[in-house]
Amino acid sequence: MAHSTGFKLVLTGFLLAAAWGSNLAQAKGPAVADAPMTVTVAELPRQGVETYHLIHQGGPFPYEKDGSVFGNRERLLPASKRGYYREYTVPTWGSRDRGARRIVCGGAPRTPDACYYTADHYASFRRIVP
Repeated sequence: MAHSTGFKLVLTGFLLAAAWGSNLAQAKGPAVADAPMTVTVAELPRQGVETYHLIHQGGPFPYEKDGSVFGNRERLLPASKRGYYREYTVPTWGSRDRGARRIVCGGAPRTPDACYYTADHYASFRRIVP
């Protein structure tokens, strides 16, 4: 009888975990699916607009790492050869470090093919459109 009770406990735990995971997926699903894939320059935070213009002017940039190669390890941006993407800091007011916001551009430094904004340190990207 003890074996049967143990099996029931395991089965109940499995079913509860499956139901909880399903509810979590439903809660996260629409927000991710409805997230816009683009952002206009005007919709960027003020510091993002400034960084975007600096990129197209060729600098000067306030952070040493600005313009360094972005490896696209997360594979959220279109695949391309190493060195194609470069990252730039979008300053975060009040942050003691570079913060989480970046603009990543692909192509020539002053005339990139495309730029992407991330507010969450590469967890998601939105293509910047004029």
